[in-house]
Amino acid sequence: MSRIELAPEVGEDFERILDHLLRYGVEDPASRIREIVLAIDVLEHNPLIGRPIAGEKRELVIGRRSRGYVALYRYVAEIDTVFVLALRSQREAGYTRA
Repeated sequence: MSRIELAPEVGEDFERILDHLLRYGVEDPASRIREIVLAIDVLEHNPLIGRPIAGEKRELVIGRRSRGYVALYRYVAEIDTVFVLALRSQREAGYTRA
């Protein structure tokens, strides 16, 4: 089972997403955050499930439409660890940092 490490900035991404959900009166925003966390947990057993992108990074697509998010991560097989680098809504143009 792979270990999952979240970059400190991912906490800021969660805060930004939660602020957005609260601002627009989304029903039960805590369950949305739980859905994201559970999806990231899948990487423990399937670290290569995300689509490959440049620089040995991958993207995990989570949900769809207004419930859609993307987690940017890198899997380092030598230490069997997934490093989650950023999180964004699928509707956002890009990550706030790469």
